[in-house]
Amino acid sequence: MGTYLSRTLSSPNVNKFTVSLWVKGINLSGDDYLFALADGGHHVHVRRDGSMQLQNQIYNGAVQIGQLISSAVYRDPASWYHVVYRQDLENSTANQRNRIYVNGEEITYGTQTNPGTNAGAGMNFNIFKTTSYSGTGNNFTGYMADLNYFDGYSYGPDSFGETDTTTGEWKPKVDFTGVTYGTNGFRCEFGNAAALGTDTSGNSNTLTVNNAGTGAQTKDTADNNFCTLNPLDQSNSYAQNDATKGTFSKGNCNFRSSGSIGGGERYYNTTSTMAIPPSGKWYWEAKPNNGTNGLGFRWTMGLIASNHGYSNANFGEWTEAIGQRGSYTADGQVRYNNSQVGSTYTAASVNDIISFKYDSDNRDLYVAINGTYINSGNAVLTSSNIAATDFLLIFLQNGSDGDVATAMNFGNPPFTISSGNADANGFGNFEYAVPSGYYALCTKNINQYG
Repeated sequence: MGTYLSRTLSSPNVNKFTVSLWVKGINLSGDDYLFALADGGHHVHVRRDGSMQLQNQIYNGAVQIGQLISSAVYRDPASWYHVVYRQDLENSTANQRNRIYVNGEEITYGTQTNPGTNAGAGMNFNIFKTTSYSGTGNNFTGYMADLNYFDGYSYGPDSFGETDTTTGEWKPKVDFTGVTYGTNGFRCEFGNAAALGTDTSGNSNTLTVNNAGTGAQTKDTADNNFCTLNPLDQSNSYAQNDATKGTFSKGNCNFRSSGSIGGGERYYNTTSTMAIPPSGKWYWEAKPNNGTNGLGFRWTMGLIASNHGYSNANFGEWTEAIGQRGSYTADGQVRYNNSQVGSTYTAASVNDIISFKYDSDNRDLYVAINGTYINSGNAVLTSSNIAATDFLLIFLQNGSDGDVATAMNFGNPPFTISSGNADANGFGNFEYAVPSGYYALCTKNINQYG
């Protein structure tokens, strides 16, 4: 069972409460529960279902007394969503008894069943958790920020968020005014890495963190969105129409190949959710953390045009019509399109930290293995190789032979960092020092330098 938060409640108000939270990187297959309040057959939950719609259900015993299903789907792995659920079974207006808001606006419902007045009679909840009401799976698998529960109070999204006057985007408020948490209420801001469930509301209603392991806290937040890998842009390059295209975890920062198909080597591809801007200097790290037959030619990372396609071969065998690409391969080769550039450099092994820095202003790409830059510290690809383009994406390829897996660190590491280094703006958490003038790929840096 994966990571989830839980807390035992003491006679909470089942008729009236509010849950507000920010989420990113929702699972694109199966159910992802944002939260559930439950006690035996009594429960209420909000989840993103297998159809990628938001869904609310309220059960009084075996009887479903309320249901909401969104008309829209929520499948963007790159964006933070602010989700507010408010329940007020005492309200005389039916469509105000259970409501869902996303980014400040009430959603449009494809299915809407509102409970009757005081329909919660006889119900009870004794636990709050960020997993299914049964507690046996379907945990929320992405990132979560600023989780709030208000026991006995119904609040709209304006209490917790506001529209940015410059960008027009919905953003979190730092401080809430005019709200009351109630007896069981809490605010979980995840600011203490050693105690992620700490309640900062003043109630001391700390949540239990289950199965978190190490590295559960991330620098990726709703007000400074970091790059991740993109489950919406992936391919099994030898079987384009095959459903097997690799698996993602850890908020879409881990990518794992899924084995051979038909007994042969296959190449699993994906890209970054954020394009590298055409100006500025950018830094990221990668850690191949599995590869039972070694990495060799099976692991590749580099840059690819945003208008790329995928071929039926590995990265080094693509036709130029599919779009420009430049790469470092774990066997030490540097390639641009279908040609090797320069010598064969230092090879990479499983658990090495491979650093990349890209100077967009001069179109220079540098690669380091465990902190030492190859090619005597010179760029491995330059403007003589990389054509001018509006945007480039970061490209990752895992070969299936040896079951290759990669953990990506764009400043929000999915693995334990032994040293800890931020860029000059204080953003990100990297294993190696961020070179002077280079920055993590996050919205605040892109807005400033991109």
